[in-house]
Amino acid sequence: MKIAIIPGDGIGKEVVREGVRVLEALRDKRKLPLELWHLDLGADRYLKDGTTFPKEIAAQIQNECAAVLLGALGDPRVPGLEHARDILFGLRFGLDLYCNIRPVVCLHDRLMPLKNKTAKDCDFVVFRENTEGIYVGMGGQFKRGTPDEIAINEDVNTRKGVERVIRAAFEYAKTNKKTRVHMADKSNAMKHAHELWYRCFFEVAKDYPGIEAHHVYVDAMCLYMITDPSQFQVVVTCNLFGDIVTDLGAALQGGLGMAGSANVQPGRVSMFEPVHGSAPPLAGKDVANPLATVLTIGMMMTHLGFPDEEARLTDIVRRAIDTRNCTRDVGGELGTKAVGDWVLSQL
Repeated sequence: MKIAIIPGDGIGKEVVREGVRVLEALRDKRKLPLELWHLDLGADRYLKDGTTFPKEIAAQIQNECAAVLLGALGDPRVPGLEHARDILFGLRFGLDLYCNIRPVVCLHDRLMPLKNKTAKDCDFVVFRENTEGIYVGMGGQFKRGTPDEIAINEDVNTRKGVERVIRAAFEYAKTNKKTRVHMADKSNAMKHAHELWYRCFFEVAKDYPGIEAHHVYVDAMCLYMITDPSQFQVVVTCNLFGDIVTDLGAALQGGLGMAGSANVQPGRVSMFEPVHGSAPPLAGKDVANPLATVLTIGMMMTHLGFPDEEARLTDIVRRAIDTRNCTRDVGGELGTKAVGDWVLSQL
């Protein structure tokens, strides 16, 4: 199973380096059939020769790879983020990775920021539509730079795109013995686009009679997430709202350094990325938290057919927090590499 490694920029390179060590251990010690393909893509390469995401690399990933591990992208030396946009969108849209899956799971009471709540109160997953919505980049500007400037962004929602991510959320609930799926929209204000979400959600729900289907407006959901997150098991929402609520959810996990993600088309090559940014001011200081990368690799293992490895890696991360073998952002004193060393010792 060939895995493309794109280290990214800033702290992305540092945490992916620790992730690669985990993958090598899974390959060498667990004897998993993994082949790692290291790609020289990112800001450094772009600044050297202008390369962003070559078509031949994209084709090879699509035809030969089982998964992609992607580090955070973004470098102040590339203010237009041309390389980041081409790589990230080239993977998400090029591979039609329509499910962005973000577990919102608190692994230790110490990380729970809510009063009178514990880690067990936060255990749900968000399915974010990943290829449509406001992020497709359709629109334009008229009379730019004048007092009469007009800026328009189009919000694209197709029946196919909406239905397949909603169905994926219900399938996940069914497979993992969850009893509730919430759909978050703003159909009271976005009458046309989100009425489609509302109608499609309840139509699909009829195919899953054993699972409760709940609708919630996204602003109310943000409120509920910080008053009683225990009511959520599986959440499905659009691209923009999924982006927002999952970062809010990360605050319930101990921060973005604990938040893994998968960009998936079931049964196809998919991309896995820890979702914190490249954090240029922290790069090279050995302070970045690699545990989100470890959790992300766990998700990759389940996608590749090794769910026991995800359970094992998640347990190791939980013990890292419990024993404070972690970085300062989650209560430890170790650096990035030392956390990686500890994870490998446990693995």
